[in-house]
Amino acid sequence: MKKYFMPIILFGCITVLAGDKLLAQDYKTLPPIIITPTTSRVPEKVWKSFQNYYSNAQNAEWYQLNRKYLVKYMTEDKKNQAVFGKRGRLVYNISYGYENNLPEEIRKQVKSNYNDYNITAAIKVTQYKRTIWVVNVEDAKKMIQVKLEDGEMEEIESYNKI
Repeated sequence: MKKYFMPIILFGCITVLAGDKLLAQDYKTLPPIIITPTTSRVPEKVWKSFQNYYSNAQNAEWYQLNRKYLVKYMTEDKKNQAVFGKRGRLVYNISYGYENNLPEEIRKQVKSNYNDYNITAAIKVTQYKRTIWVVNVEDAKKMIQVKLEDGEMEEIESYNKI
């Protein structure tokens, strides 16, 4: 018993000293983002810009996001959200869909690499002149998230199912 006591004490001291160094790290915090539902009027420039981009939008719910405006809305069978600057400039749009919402060439590209997998979600992110698709594929054992942009496909994350 005595011969095990010294290594335990030594290990404990090393852990305390190393832990002290780990706790001494300086963390920088980002300023908080405050999202509040807005019942006040959305600026006319923002409203007109939203109408120009998404004239078929339904059930729009507006939120103030610091000095920008977040709108959550529906189009056909898809949930969407967009952020507009205070002067009406579209910052980004996200559309949440499924395999049937993918363009045919994107669907074929995903299926050619993951032919034994089912496409369970398709998210389209549009920002300025960029369009990025994030697609979830899964089978019985694994779930994989891939990103497609400009014809390039990259695996972002992969999870084993339990």
